[in-house]
This record gives sequence, C-alpha cells and structure tokens, in this order.
Amino acid sequence: MQLTKEHEKISAYYNIDNGTGRIRGIYLQGNEAVRPIFEKWFSEFDDIIDHTTITIRDTGGTDHLGFDAIGIPGFQFIQDPIEYNTRTHHTNMDNYERLVIDDLKQMAVIVVSFVYNTAQRDEKLPRKPLKKVKLNF
Repeated sequence: MQLTKEHEKISAYYNIDNGTGRIRGIYLQGNEAVRPIFEKWFSEFDDIIDHTTITIRDTGGTDHLGFDAIGIPGFQFIQDPIEYNTRTHHTNMDNYERLVIDDLKQMAVIVVSFVYNTAQRDEKLPRKPLKKVKLNF
C-alpha cells in the first residue's frame, strides 16, 4: 500500500466515539513514536485529568481504524464509559439528556488542543510503516 498525495497532507485523525465520559487517555494504535509527543500534550491538562493512560494498544470498532489502515495516524481517546455499553450505545437512549456537560467541556478542550498542536508542528506526526496488502483475486 502507498500513501496518496492527499493522504500525505493529513497529519492525524482523532476520534471521540464512546459517549459522554471524560477523556482519560489515548490509544496509540501501535505507534510508539507518538508517545513522547502525546505525553507532553497531556501534561498540560494535569488540572482536568486525574490520571492519563497512553497505551500502545489498539482499540477497534471506531472511525479511526480506516485512517490507520491506510497509513494516516488515527487515534481513539480513552473515555470513562458512562452508561455506554449499558444504555446509550446505539440505542434510543443516546440523547441530549444523557450528556454530562462538564465531561463534554473537558473533551472539547483536550481534542481541540491535540488538533491545534498537531497543526502547529513543523512536521507531521510520526507514521507507522504501511502494511503490505495481499490481494486475493
């Protein structure tokens, strides 16, 4: 697989997809090279995050996977699972009344700062080597 010219212009994709819970960290999706960058960025939020987890692990089932698969660094934030698997995930209970406004404010500040910091870097975030794709025709 090769990055296209359009793909090369994109530095990263950040995803929030697990409901209203506060951000507690981020999945690196196997991209260890971004750890020191994200550690620095998260350190700015010690006043609004009790503990930050930056894990090399992957997580599935969210929109960042398509970006990660084609060589664009894609990251899912780790969130508190407020009623996510028990009530709000893909149900008719996933509505405005379930939002925790303070959690949303915390998420907005962190996500905006990650996007801003990414855009202000002199270089793109480090990328993982592209996987070789086998086509079975």
